[in-house]
Amino acid sequence: MAQKEDKKGGGAKGGGAPAPKTAKGGREGDRKSMLSRAPHAGRDLPVPPPRLREHYRSTVKPKLMKQFGYANTHQAPSLEKIVLNVGLGEAIKQPKMLDSVVEELSIISGQRPVRKRAKKSIANFALRQGQEIGAAVTLRGARMWEFLDRFISTAVPRIRDFRGLTTRSFDGRGNYSVGIKEQMIFPEINFDQVEQIHGMDITIVTTANRDDQALALLRELGMPFRGDEKDRVKGQA
Repeated sequence: MAQKEDKKGGGAKGGGAPAPKTAKGGREGDRKSMLSRAPHAGRDLPVPPPRLREHYRSTVKPKLMKQFGYANTHQAPSLEKIVLNVGLGEAIKQPKMLDSVVEELSIISGQRPVRKRAKKSIANFALRQGQEIGAAVTLRGARMWEFLDRFISTAVPRIRDFRGLTTRSFDGRGNYSVGIKEQMIFPEINFDQVEQIHGMDITIVTTANRDDQALALLRELGMPFRGDEKDRVKGQA
């Protein structure tokens, strides 16, 4: 006796596997359609914006506009980039030490650094032109804001005998540099895996044309400057 056909699928009722559907709207199409309707399907989860950048836009920027009498929002100073630089003289005799420096800079900044080479040969230091003697990384955008947030709130308070950053390290064009003696102040660095303690230079480049504007910007962002120093910077009375 012939089995009755299923009205929906056209196959035998209760027996055999239904014929695979390959046309658009078939089983494969239904699966993709279902996945496309699922939350965050096929996409990365949204990344929250940097906390410090949102604080700048909502609080710091309006305050700077009022303080300096800016009429246009684009006149308010902001961050342009942050440069982390490590010079390693020991790399002349021990080139492999630079590998650990590059790895540590990658962990600290979240970005792959570039290796710096000597521009000329110096016989007294046994230095040859083109030899790798350091590493540097330039941060912009979200990574820049996130790094500065971690530097201010987490790394700086871990500096030994910290009494505040000096206000005398501006370059006259609205840029600020600070020297760090130990990379251990960054909590991302594992002390047990450190081969050698070294320092680094951190340069914060702003869009300000004067040092007093840059100082006001960094102060409002939370940079812990010394309170007992006189703010004798260029552009300020």
